[in-house]
Amino acid sequence: MIRELIEKTLFYRDGDKTFFEQEAFPWVTSIEAEWKAIRKELDVLMVRREEIPNFQDVSKAQKALTEGDQWKTFWFYSFGNKKKENCARCPETVRLLHRIPGMKSAMFSILAPRKYIAPHRGPYKGVLRYHLGLIIPGPEGGCRIRVGNDVRCWKEGKSLIFDDSNEHEVWNDTDSYRVVLFVDFVRPTIFPLSIANRAIIWGRGRYPL
Repeated sequence: MIRELIEKTLFYRDGDKTFFEQEAFPWVTSIEAEWKAIRKELDVLMVRREEIPNFQDVSKAQKALTEGDQWKTFWFYSFGNKKKENCARCPETVRLLHRIPGMKSAMFSILAPRKYIAPHRGPYKGVLRYHLGLIIPGPEGGCRIRVGNDVRCWKEGKSLIFDDSNEHEVWNDTDSYRVVLFVDFVRPTIFPLSIANRAIIWGRGRYPL
């Protein structure tokens, strides 16, 4: 109840939105312009994808979402905590991540063929989620995400921005791997409410995945 009151105060103007227009975030264009540099580094990692950690082994709090090795995650940042070795392996990706204002967490999210992620929601509206399509197998629509009542499909080199505090679910109905660059960044809001939002996010960063 307290959380809902805080969120309503901070984000009353667009609190009901699911997906956001990319034009509102000027940095998106520059990321998409160099997406192949990210894809090149990802391709090297995918050669030995069995060595990439499973999502539930990294994020213990989300263990109920998945099992086995069908969802792998290669982390760069997690709310202020830098994964130095991973960042060193993908310098071009890290360079582009630093173009995203308020970037708080970032990883490659790798879904195995026929993987489904059941409905779930993020804990707080103070961040928005950014996905950049990197490996999106066909047919068109085989890889998609529902946020609230809205469904979108990923495309290689293209972006989606959404509020993950809405219920969402994910499908990879293809026979190949689907990979996106997955980023959480601070949701823009007006001053002085922006200070309160950043303080709440800072508190979130004190806890491990």
